[in-house]
Amino acid sequence: MALFPFCKTPAGPVRVTRLHLVLYCFLLSLIIYFLHGRKAAVSVESPHPIFHALGLERGRPVTDMKVFKVAVQQTPMETPWGAPLVWGDTRKSARRRAKFEHRGIRTGLLALVVGTYAQFIRRFLSSAETHFLPGQMVTYYILTDNPRSLDPPIKLGPKRQLKVVPVAELPGWDRLAHRRMALLADAIKNPIGSEVEYIFCADIDQEFVAPVGEEILGDLVATLHPELYGMPRNTFPYEVEEVSSACVEEDKGDYYYTSELYGGLVSEMYKLAQACSLLILQDHANGVKARGLEESYLNRYLIDHRPTCVLSPEYSWWDSALAADVPVPRVISLGRQHEA
Repeated sequence: MALFPFCKTPAGPVRVTRLHLVLYCFLLSLIIYFLHGRKAAVSVESPHPIFHALGLERGRPVTDMKVFKVAVQQTPMETPWGAPLVWGDTRKSARRRAKFEHRGIRTGLLALVVGTYAQFIRRFLSSAETHFLPGQMVTYYILTDNPRSLDPPIKLGPKRQLKVVPVAELPGWDRLAHRRMALLADAIKNPIGSEVEYIFCADIDQEFVAPVGEEILGDLVATLHPELYGMPRNTFPYEVEEVSSACVEEDKGDYYYTSELYGGLVSEMYKLAQACSLLILQDHANGVKARGLEESYLNRYLIDHRPTCVLSPEYSWWDSALAADVPVPRVISLGRQHEA
């Protein structure tokens, strides 16, 4: 009986105290059991909301990259190597504009206009007159196989001028893509190099729809591809064929840049155009064609020579299901938007 004290039946207050203790233990066991069971049910039936956003409920992998992109949306102001990542309406951009505002810089805006692309030229120039570096000295360089496409002359504002650089006819997009870097290098060598400090190369089938100011100026400037901004590195369409001079190794590359708009100091742009032109000609001689044509070689060069200024997708945007949400679209690619 000494081993089973609760089996004793002493009289008086002692029996009441032991009975209470037994009841308390029983109630405590019920509470613990209830709480543990509820916690387990919650963990099984209600995953954290972030797993819903990423499509990871019950171990399911990410299959919808658009959902993943929305979930990780962010607005960084600097690249991993310390270059500014430019968004037009930030305080940093305002400071960059103020830095150049009264310097009287000379900037060129170059576009290649061949074949049917002549239909875009007036829209491109009129929108640039309104939004591209307002108040600054700008020279438009139009490389074209049909100078008559500029008749009648387009009226330009103060501090603006237009120069036509004739080029040989280049039918077909493939031939155009293979020659544009070489044409850019030749044009910078003569006459651009002696006339402006900065030069930006833009596709003619674009429209400036909001201010593009001095915040874009830098030694070497590249623009983030709007459909690949914020996406995982393994989604970038880098060239993967090792026989191509544009090939990018799996562990290389921070961003994927668009060929719609890029620029910088004329000296840096000449180096870029010359290097890319040589790589393109080398591959062409070997019967090799990079998957992204000119854009592939541009991205290869910018991995080895990181930009000193990176423009956000605001500066090259089009309406598509994959395009990043941006505060203010500033340059719209009409051609890519039509494709999308």
